[in-house]
Amino acid sequence: MTKAVKPDIPSEMISLKEALEQRYLAYALSTITNRALPDVRDGLKPVHRRLLYAMRQLRLDPENGFKKSARVVGDVIGRYHPHGDQSVYDALVRLAQDFAVRYPLVDGQGNFGNIDGDNAAAMRYTEARMTRVAQLLLQDIDQGTVEFRDTYDGEDEEPLVFPSAFPNLLANGSSGIAVGMATNIPPHNADELLAASLHLIKSRQARNETLMEYVKGPDFPTGGICVEPPEAIAQAYATGRGSFRLRAKYEVETLPRGQWQIVVTEIPYQVQKSRLIERIAELMQNRSLPMLEDVRDESAEDVRLVLDPKNKEMDPAHLMAALFKVTELETRISLNMNVLDAQGVPRVMGLREVLLSWLDHRKDVLIRKSKNRVEKLDARLEILAGYLIAYLNLDEVIRIIRQEDEPRDLLMTTFDLTQNQADAILNMRLRALRKLEEDGIRREHKDLSKERASLKELLASDELQWKTISNDIKDLRKEFGPKTELGRRRTLMSAAPVLEDVSLDMFVAKEPVTIVCSDKGWIRSMKGHIENGASLTYKSGDKAGFVLHAQSTDKLVLFASNGRFYILEAGKLPGGRGNGEPVRLMLDIDPSEEIVEIFPHEPKRKLLVASRIGNGFVVSEDEVLNSRRAGKQVLNVKAPDEAAVCVPAGGDYVAVLGENRKLLCFKLADVPEMTRGKGVRLQRHGDGHLSDVRVYFEKQGLSVSDKSGRSRVFEDLKDFYGLRAQAGKVRPKGFPADGLMGAAFPNRL
Repeated sequence: MTKAVKPDIPSEMISLKEALEQRYLAYALSTITNRALPDVRDGLKPVHRRLLYAMRQLRLDPENGFKKSARVVGDVIGRYHPHGDQSVYDALVRLAQDFAVRYPLVDGQGNFGNIDGDNAAAMRYTEARMTRVAQLLLQDIDQGTVEFRDTYDGEDEEPLVFPSAFPNLLANGSSGIAVGMATNIPPHNADELLAASLHLIKSRQARNETLMEYVKGPDFPTGGICVEPPEAIAQAYATGRGSFRLRAKYEVETLPRGQWQIVVTEIPYQVQKSRLIERIAELMQNRSLPMLEDVRDESAEDVRLVLDPKNKEMDPAHLMAALFKVTELETRISLNMNVLDAQGVPRVMGLREVLLSWLDHRKDVLIRKSKNRVEKLDARLEILAGYLIAYLNLDEVIRIIRQEDEPRDLLMTTFDLTQNQADAILNMRLRALRKLEEDGIRREHKDLSKERASLKELLASDELQWKTISNDIKDLRKEFGPKTELGRRRTLMSAAPVLEDVSLDMFVAKEPVTIVCSDKGWIRSMKGHIENGASLTYKSGDKAGFVLHAQSTDKLVLFASNGRFYILEAGKLPGGRGNGEPVRLMLDIDPSEEIVEIFPHEPKRKLLVASRIGNGFVVSEDEVLNSRRAGKQVLNVKAPDEAAVCVPAGGDYVAVLGENRKLLCFKLADVPEMTRGKGVRLQRHGDGHLSDVRVYFEKQGLSVSDKSGRSRVFEDLKDFYGLRAQAGKVRPKGFPADGLMGAAFPNRL
């Protein structure tokens, strides 16, 4: 028998709650600082920074050739970034996509995906190198401009941040989701950012409104039109939070015979063209876009999305305004400038603070670069000074080197040299003793001394430092100005009025239709008003239910036995060539429930609804409208009771007929008007139930009709008048034998 081993119990016990809090906090901080949020100084996350640094180490400059992406990814995950190769390659791919990044940092060769949403080829098939913008981010990185730290395995070093001679954070934007916080920064125009930076150098306390004279708004790589009001943009840039409404750019092309079509040439940022087309086609198939005849993708390298209208008489601006509402031809791009500041602390910054942080970083880089250069100049001048002493005392120097056992120490003592100077003299070649070499050393010493003096002057003057930074920015503006292909603004800022009162209903052609709904709930729409519903055919085992006249622009109101009202659009119903489609596929109506009534919606009309046991009330027809598949509960019924009647409430008297053939008439004013509820008792039936209800004008009399369409008006009903909830009297002679009073709505066949 094996003896149980007693587990070791740690000497210090901690609670599970504290342990989880500490570890989750560490995980959250790691996600925020090392994965999700960019640095405000260079606008990069660690994975992007490591990618570009590894490419620099591989000498993948814009002037050099390409290397396989797999080679780059391998170096990154092997030396700097111990994560999955696919995530690193995905980051590399995005930096090379000119439709995803405003100023690409990677020059890709091969299939790097497209705006349709197709994925890039595998990393073994593609090649990459840095772009000029990436070169600017890494500029002077080997001149002591930034701090380095050990890599994860301690074998190499990596930069904490790039010198960033380009305003990358706002120029290319960034997005990421951390733990408890997120960031989303849209791209901007580099020339506008540089112009605003120059103004900030002149006036550090410049207001946000002044900066917006230079930075008009986002500038997306896919173009489009930003229609956000200027005051909303100003508020977003001031607080660092907001959003921008971006629309597709389109043109109206005229065709022969007065025809025209709309051509979309630019789609909103981060919208996949293929998904956009699929969405439009799906809406057309569902009859949700009645204004469109066809959508075609004629794109080659440029976007060309063709929209054919059904009616050439409609206004293209109104058509596009409707499409903007229901498709991704218009999107909202959020702004959340949550970044890591120079101390690595995450916080939300405004436009002014972000630009100032970049400028302060550029100043810090300039100072560190100048100090590093001064140190190298001091070291070189020290050596040159030793050389000059050696030339002045050349014979004695040669004698000491040839005859003395410890020439270095004697040189240092004799000529008051430093150890570095003595070593440099001893390492000189004989050919360097020529007169020509002496003249070169004197010129070099003079030039380096002059350079050192200018650097010392620069380090001592804040004004000179900012002047140097300004000159660098001005040179950069020439490279990325509006006259260059990469620098020109792509996204237009529109001040045109936005059409907000456009609805899809205005594009539906108004024409007469006949709505046919069978007894089992199969519904269809037939063109024109059919005069005789008896000629209609139905599925085997089914029969006529409701046949009514309507217009294609009407909304159809369905009242079910569960007391709920449902809404259908007549223009979206299936055609009448077949048997239609089950209405229960269009609406969430339980198969056990029956359709009590169907009728076209009439604004401001009132309805009287009642249940089988005789409870009812008046409700405004406008109150029952809704857009939910589940409908809207209006009449509350509880099994075994169910909704039984829905009729127009136009009149001053109510006639209630029970299954016991008793008729009761009373004033409509005795029935309350409600929006939802059980209602009040209309008639007492004993063991029977309610059969039918009508609302009529006393002066006109009660009109009833039978199944064959013969109608009769009963004018003298005083014997049947009573109070609400009474039993009534047996109906007068001449009433239909089926116990009903005919069609309640005037457009029913």
